[in-house]
Amino acid sequence: MKRRDFIQIAGMSAGAMILPFTSFGESVDPMRLLDPLMDTAEKKKLADIALNTTKSLGATYTDVRIGRYLNQFVSTREKKVQGIANTESFGVGIRVIVNGTWGFAASNNVTADGMKKTAERAVAIAKANSKFQKQPVQLAATPSYGEVSWKTPIKKNGFEVPVKEKVDLLMATNARAMEKGATFINSQIFMVNEQKYFASSEGSYINQDIYRILPGFNVTVTDKASGTFKTRSSFSSPVGMGYEYLDARPEDKIQSPGDIILYNKSYDIIEDAGNAAEQAKQILAAKSVEPGKYDLVLEPSHLWLTIHESVGHPTELDRVLGYEANYAGTSFLTLDKWQSKNFKFGSEIVNIKADKTEVGSLGAVGYDDEGVKCKQWDIIKDGVLVNYQAIRDQVSILGQKESHGCCYSQSWADVQFQRMANISLQPGKKELTPAQMIAGVEKGIYIVKDSSFSIDQQRYNFQFGGVLFFEIKEGKIAGMLKDVAYQANTQDFWNSCAAICDQRDYRLGGAFNDGKGQPGQSNAVSHGSATARFNGVNVINTGRTI
Repeated sequence: MKRRDFIQIAGMSAGAMILPFTSFGESVDPMRLLDPLMDTAEKKKLADIALNTTKSLGATYTDVRIGRYLNQFVSTREKKVQGIANTESFGVGIRVIVNGTWGFAASNNVTADGMKKTAERAVAIAKANSKFQKQPVQLAATPSYGEVSWKTPIKKNGFEVPVKEKVDLLMATNARAMEKGATFINSQIFMVNEQKYFASSEGSYINQDIYRILPGFNVTVTDKASGTFKTRSSFSSPVGMGYEYLDARPEDKIQSPGDIILYNKSYDIIEDAGNAAEQAKQILAAKSVEPGKYDLVLEPSHLWLTIHESVGHPTELDRVLGYEANYAGTSFLTLDKWQSKNFKFGSEIVNIKADKTEVGSLGAVGYDDEGVKCKQWDIIKDGVLVNYQAIRDQVSILGQKESHGCCYSQSWADVQFQRMANISLQPGKKELTPAQMIAGVEKGIYIVKDSSFSIDQQRYNFQFGGVLFFEIKEGKIAGMLKDVAYQANTQDFWNSCAAICDQRDYRLGGAFNDGKGQPGQSNAVSHGSATARFNGVNVINTGRTI
């Protein structure tokens, strides 16, 4: 498990244990809390209490989010179960506009009395904030959807699968890796269920049931003679699916260049662990890369992270405006570049879309956390910057009248704000397979799976590593490499994009734990692409010391 994954999972588990929770130190007897399994009619009745209270106190807009958040984390190492954790969090967050100013309050006292008191606090906070507000909030209009619902289209609810079945799967995964020569392996399954009820003063009552799953492992092989070791992480992707993702289907296997087996739509964790042990041994014996300029062929399991850091974050409007600078800064994609209508972000084949509706993605929902119906929109069109990611109180800055529908909060206790949508590189329009792409490369490197990276405070200069690297010579895979990382700036890199494989090769990668804000929040987001070629990129050797 990567450090960022461990910190996020541990933090979520610990945070959910600290219950009951209320804002402003209100003490609530847990026996007084309403059953979190209440039906939608009960939630509507309670939401209306909050809506009526805030209106009577002068609010011109109110939204209410009643949320139940479930997490399950099962972890093992070699022949032992390391931990099994189930967490549950239930409460309400109320957001208002009073005197043109936002106010927010939250509580786990989801009763009629609790709703009224929390609504009163939200209004009081807005009134206090209004003393410092220079310009009133301009909220883009959105339709009233009435009473609607949306659910992740799962086939098997992972929370209903016995823990023993999950443990058995992970122990079989570990056993396969050890049989194939692994020195160490840790494996885990992490699942999330967000049950969210949204109501607004504009007349929308939206019930959503959202599921995500992240299986994975790290396999380590040591060379006792040299005292060195190498680790290969899993080729799974976190997805917006149910437990059916772990029902491996042969037709979902992908035989990629370098004799690497990858997966799409379902995942064989046991097979992948065995392959990981074999490949970790191969990495130990691999040739160290010679620094220089190479044509890079980047597989989707690697490219998603480069998209996330160099496209996803710098096109968030709050970063562009300087309102947000946490977690690696603001953005070089300032408004003047967008206003010029000809800023050449990438080559003409680079088309990047934002999408909150893509089936199986981590960010897929029917409606965002301020009641906007989700959609798809262009960010980069034929290489040119054409839009950003923005929400209801931001789009007026762009002269636009409709929110992009990318507002999110990690829990009922946190205020919602602009978060990254699924940001994806669109497949090439001409038929092209990865093997055909590699056949056209004279001197290059084929990179599979993401790893460490660094990027500057404006999302411009960066360095990315990976997990598996294959040398390409005269159109053929010439063997495995190690110690590879590439460096570029965002604009040069995307303008060097020379080819993209077609729709047949398109796959999703993603992260459960995209951090943003202060106090920090975490968002789950996917990024799709097909294998893509980038010409003349600088490669360094990470194993050499000065």
